[in-house]
Amino acid sequence: MKGGTIGCRLLLCGHVAVCKRRPISRVMVLTQTQSAIVVGSLLGDGAMRCKTNALLEVNHSAAQAIYVDWKYRNLVDLVRTPPKKRNGNGKRVAYRFVTRSLPELTPFYRDFYKGGKKCVPDNLELTPLALAVWFMDDGCKSRTSGYLNTQQFSEADQERLLVILLARFGICATLNRDKAYKRIRLAVRSVPVFVGLVTPYVLSAMRYKLPIAMTQLRDGDLVREVHILNELE
Repeated sequence: MKGGTIGCRLLLCGHVAVCKRRPISRVMVLTQTQSAIVVGSLLGDGAMRCKTNALLEVNHSAAQAIYVDWKYRNLVDLVRTPPKKRNGNGKRVAYRFVTRSLPELTPFYRDFYKGGKKCVPDNLELTPLALAVWFMDDGCKSRTSGYLNTQQFSEADQERLLVILLARFGICATLNRDKAYKRIRLAVRSVPVFVGLVTPYVLSAMRYKLPIAMTQLRDGDLVREVHILNELE
């Protein structure tokens, strides 16, 4: 197949959007942004399936359609069909898309799945963007702190995530019991560090999850405003 650029006119949440795919080639290399979104999604709500090659399923509530559309825009050249609504169990309406089965995604499956079950890889490359995607997927806040809902992982994998957060970003956290399972709770002293790292990447529609109201960080008597950067295009 000769190289070329594909343009597409898409209807996303009732709005027409124009997406530009990268030039087609036989070998595709994921961008750093795409890799970070895949990693963050797999730490969160994302799921993969693999036969010959792996695919990624992005599946969120229809209430988070803006977030799903953002993922789609960044992964568009890995996908054939735009996001669609789908009725789930009970009254839940999902908004989802699935990538193509691609050899470039297969290493992620090999790292994140053992015996068909999701796990935390030893070689996890956790960037600030991947951390932000993970938080937008599975994060929530309390009055003074924030949580990463890691109940899907074994306790050993959750302990590994604590080590990675501390070694990579200096973020202190502990495992907090949530009914029969455990999840990650950020240490109060590390909340400013965490918020400072993820805020530039957190979409406007997802900022309600941030642990500190009005995106202000308190460090002793010092209060500094976090400058919100534009959403990734």
